[in-house]
Amino acid sequence: MRKHRTPEQWQALVDQQRVSGLSAPQFCKQENIGYASFCNWRKRLSDPSTDDSAGSGEASFLDLSSLMGTSPSSGPGWNIVLSLGNGVELRLSQHG
Repeated sequence: MRKHRTPEQWQALVDQQRVSGLSAPQFCKQENIGYASFCNWRKRLSDPSTDDSAGSGEASFLDLSSLMGTSPSSGPGWNIVLSLGNGVELRLSQHG
């Protein structure tokens, strides 16, 4: 049966492996932990660009109104391009 661990439990396991002197595969075998899961969590926990909300599955929103022109003469003519990677782009346009 698969055991579900909290991020704190994974952090403790990553720390234990680090000080154990064992390689990650050896440690995982000894502790009966899936090696791929261990590696994924080790990467997730060590990545400084990842914050608490990034992996939570919760949506994040950015209010773009502050980036739009607020002058009445500028009108609602906005254009937004979202680059999704691998040459894929989402383009949103609105004209007057």
